[in-house]
Amino acid sequence: MRMRRMFLRSCSLAVSCFRNPAFSTRAFSSSRSAGKDVSGESALDLDAWKTVMRAQALREESERESPSRSALDDNRELVEMWHQAGKFVPKNITDEQLQDLARLATRSAKKKYLKFLAIKESHKISKKEKQERKRSEREAETVTFKEDVKEEEGEPRNTFLLRFWSSSSDRVQSWRAAQAMRFGQPLVYDMSYEHLMSRREMENTVTQLMESEGWNRRAADPFHLHFCGLQPDGAYLHELRRRYGSHTWDRLLITATERTHLEMFPQKDLVYLTADSKQVLQEFDHSKVYIIGAMVDRSIHSGVSLANAKRLRLTTARLPLDEHLDWECGAKNLTLDQMMRILITLKHTGCWKKALEFVPKRKHAGFTGVTKSRFVGNDSSEIRFAAGDQSKLKNRTDGQKKPAGRAKHWEDRD
Repeated sequence: MRMRRMFLRSCSLAVSCFRNPAFSTRAFSSSRSAGKDVSGESALDLDAWKTVMRAQALREESERESPSRSALDDNRELVEMWHQAGKFVPKNITDEQLQDLARLATRSAKKKYLKFLAIKESHKISKKEKQERKRSEREAETVTFKEDVKEEEGEPRNTFLLRFWSSSSDRVQSWRAAQAMRFGQPLVYDMSYEHLMSRREMENTVTQLMESEGWNRRAADPFHLHFCGLQPDGAYLHELRRRYGSHTWDRLLITATERTHLEMFPQKDLVYLTADSKQVLQEFDHSKVYIIGAMVDRSIHSGVSLANAKRLRLTTARLPLDEHLDWECGAKNLTLDQMMRILITLKHTGCWKKALEFVPKRKHAGFTGVTKSRFVGNDSSEIRFAAGDQSKLKNRTDGQKKPAGRAKHWEDRD
């Protein structure tokens, strides 16, 4: 009976090992040898258990990162059902957006995300309709121009003012950008703020970066743009490649690198532009390398870029908004494309009045052109006036002497 029981046990062990080859087998010669191999079998079982549990954990993690096809189908059906019910959801949605939707836990978060996609889709449709309308107008102008040329055939024509075609304009802009990469003044975008922004803020930042690159490419003397701190596997690079397209991004005439600006340029040449700096940028220096933080922060966490610049011991500066504009309301944080247009105009003209025209009019009441009064001591004050006001003040002081107590309260209000 005992021998029969041992035979059945060995048969069951052989069948289990045949079904699961990960387990190794040992022949049982006697009960004594079986007793000796108990610890070895338990060790082998523990290793196999660890392997199985590790594989299961990896499989669950991969399922969390990339939802299954059934989850995507369920979310697609949910979007279609809400669309038929008349809710504000996008008509077309990609698999990537469905994956983002599947990762949202609550129903309200899904509604907000779908509303954002619907607004984005409506803007894209209106922009496309506007482009089609402009294209049809251009085609009508071309037909009219050709008819006028046929009517005036035989008469001398001025060919100098003929408009450039888009391909010719692209070639000129590409040539200028190539020259800027070789000889132009560098302008750095600090891409190290990715972890401080939400996904929507990051997408808005990429949109402003694309607009900034477009304004720079169309300038007469463009900057050599540097995207420093751009991580190869980061969300910034993924979104830029998705927006531009991999082929266009690889051919873009800018320098995109994961190296920091301190590794690219000497520290003494770097100037970090931040609205929180106490130093005012009085004039544009063509020998400096200006740095702009690539960040869109809706919650307005002040001091982030300034703290980063101080940590790296860099020179900081801010635009003279208070000194040249009658500021009324709103934060002094400008968008990236507004900063680009201001710097390009300042680089070409050196005039703050022309450069600060790109500041939104809703934030200020106009250009003042004077600086506020600043006091040197308790009894004397240094006051700056606009051109023409100093002669008026001199005539007035010659006629009568002002009280000493009110001297420090004079200020130009124009």
